[in-house]
Amino acid sequence: MTDKSSNAYWAANIRVIYICLAIWAIVSYGFGILLRPMLSGIHVGGTDLGFWFAQQGSIIVFIALIFYYATYMNKIDREFGVDEQ
Repeated sequence: MTDKSSNAYWAANIRVIYICLAIWAIVSYGFGILLRPMLSGIHVGGTDLGFWFAQQGSIIVFIALIFYYATYMNKIDREFGVDEQ
């Protein structure tokens, strides 16, 4: 892999990490803590949506992000020729 493609690979890797971290922060901190009063009128599973995001939603989103990251990184690895055969 050349220096140019190596830099492009790591730029794509860092970009997807930042996106995943931003989504996780918004869901866990934003919806679970900051926006909880605004989400308290919406009921999910017998409780309000803000509490649900703080207790369940952030964990579910985190697990979904793990699968997304693994899938996306496999795609990037194939594009740059560094995939595991």
